[in-house]
Amino acid sequence: MSGTHSTAQKGKAEEIIDTTLEGEDHASSSEGEEDTAEHPIDQNTPSTSTSHKKKKKKKSKVSKALKALKGQKEVPQAVVDKVLETVKAKHGETEGVDENTVRMALDHLKIMDVAKGKTGLMGKGRKDAGDHKFWATQPVPQLGEEGPTDDGYIEASKPREEVRQDPYPLPKDFQWSTIDLNDPNQLKEVYELLSLNYVEDHDASFRFRYTAEFLDWALKPPGYHKEWHIGVRVASNKKLVAFISGVPITLRVRNKTFGASEINYLCVHKKLRSKRLAPVLIKEVTRQCHLMGIFQAIYTAGVLLPTPVSTCRYFHRSLNVPKLIDIKFTYVPRNQTLARMIRLNKVASIPHLAQHGLREMEDKDIPEVAELFGKYMERFDMVPLMSVDEVRHQFLSGIGEGERVKGSWKGRREKQVVWSYVVEDPQTHKITDFFSFYSLPSTIIHDPKHNLLEAAYLFYYATDVGLRTAGNLDEGEVNLKLRLGELIGDALIIAAEAGFDVFNALTLMDNVSVLQDLKFGGGDGLLNFYLYNWRTSPLAGVTGAGDRDPGRGVGVVML
Repeated sequence: MSGTHSTAQKGKAEEIIDTTLEGEDHASSSEGEEDTAEHPIDQNTPSTSTSHKKKKKKKSKVSKALKALKGQKEVPQAVVDKVLETVKAKHGETEGVDENTVRMALDHLKIMDVAKGKTGLMGKGRKDAGDHKFWATQPVPQLGEEGPTDDGYIEASKPREEVRQDPYPLPKDFQWSTIDLNDPNQLKEVYELLSLNYVEDHDASFRFRYTAEFLDWALKPPGYHKEWHIGVRVASNKKLVAFISGVPITLRVRNKTFGASEINYLCVHKKLRSKRLAPVLIKEVTRQCHLMGIFQAIYTAGVLLPTPVSTCRYFHRSLNVPKLIDIKFTYVPRNQTLARMIRLNKVASIPHLAQHGLREMEDKDIPEVAELFGKYMERFDMVPLMSVDEVRHQFLSGIGEGERVKGSWKGRREKQVVWSYVVEDPQTHKITDFFSFYSLPSTIIHDPKHNLLEAAYLFYYATDVGLRTAGNLDEGEVNLKLRLGELIGDALIIAAEAGFDVFNALTLMDNVSVLQDLKFGGGDGLLNFYLYNWRTSPLAGVTGAGDRDPGRGVGVVML
């Protein structure tokens, strides 16, 4: 949601929103327990039986409407109107409580329900996660467990000879296949499988469209193992029908550092979802990692599994407003016109830092970028530790084909998947900042006018402003926020010039401090972060944790 809202205003709106589901709705509670309302709609109603029935009926209308929020892209206007009506009835005209405040409060409640495990994305809650008995057998913290007193592994590592040597059995008529991504035909098989069967939004309106170039960049970092690119084929015709991948990563979680695998792109053909291939794929990639001496992993999911170490929320910055309205990615608020919405979201034509050393990252910059990145990431609790070669791969291997114009910030090359920029001090020629974003378009399903949503995703960044410790700490945070606003603001300008429709970012790293100022709006998507065979207390993501501000627990961007 855009606009400025104080905590008090949001709290006033939340005060009259009751997410308790009355009567028969209790049966839908994932644990079968009766939820109690923290804030009844009208606490002043006399507790006679007649009044109680009226109150219950009144609550039920709002509750049923709120129940319908699960799985909806935006809060229905009818729910917003009902809440506003109730606020006025209880408190009269309250300054600062308007439609946007109510929407923000409802959004907040949905997020907190997920964070507390009461529900998952798209209405899927703990019961859905519990149906996967598979996770109860794995070395992961279980839902409802108390947080650990010490960080560390759950199961001890094993010597190679004690690791299962044979692949796990597959259902009849299927066979394992190690995918060679250096073979263009096999690479094509993978991106076609993902493009037709991978993540869709809950309305089945959008589906990620991967390219060969993207997967080449994402799945072949320095030191990758081809054995961690695992497919399942139909035995008779060799058709690829399932895939899972792992790539090596060195993780620091708080003050512990360990080698791990980054597990991603678990995908099963839609027609085979009943074959229970996903648990077998997970076990097989785990076995392959164990054979390489790796016993920890990091992975993400939109659904609630046992147990997230953090949850981050997607935010979206509209760039091509008319198209986003056409495809129903966003909507025109009741108090705005399309023309005004376009005007409010228009970005500058030239980056703010264009005259102050902003340019595309080059190979000669990599040693300085790697050093700056390593120091800046010390700010966060869970981060990747990258070698110089890994930094080079992440920021330069996906820059596409074609001429690079020296000193230019414009353009989009053929097969480009990542955009990386540095700021070079004109006097000292030192690299003071860098930022990056990547392209991951989505197929627009069933739209007669548009077939592709061009989406940019904020990747990694760093600035030496975040490393200056001298002087007042609060002043340093203010200066950091201003600098990040300039850097990410310039990323928006570059992305708009390159033809992107929307710019996405998660509530991780230092993103939270600038999202509202840069006119990002909160989306309905949440991303849960998980660690396999590692215990640690919750990390700050969409909400703070301990003394950590929102976002600063997570410094890993999963592709």
